Amino acid sequence: MPREWSSKDERKYKHIKEGYAERGKPEKKAEEIAARTVNKDRARAGRTKTASRSSVKDISSSRRGGLRSHSGEGGRTKAQLYNEAKQKGVEGRSKMTKAQLERAVR
Repeated sequence: MPREWSSKDERKYKHIKEGYAERGKPEKKAEEIAARTVNKDRARAGRTKTASRSSVKDISSSRRGGLRSHSGEGGRTKAQLYNEAKQKGVEGRSKMTKAQLERAVR
């Protein structure tokens, strides 16, 4: 954990890391996600020297929490589902919706 983090940042990092570890994420991945989340929150609060536009203008990490994945964390895109259906030889996949592709590859 970086030195400039407050005790609250360190607690948040530890909490996020433990949560991902409990869900079966590898430790390195859990550490990365936790650090990125804390650093983004620090940037939004103006506690960093530099900050990317997306860190400052985007919705907060805690609020977002998987909103962009459409079906929770780890949700696959239609293109990913299509490719999986192609590998499995599913007929009529080009005309299927995302929901139909999800059912077909199960």
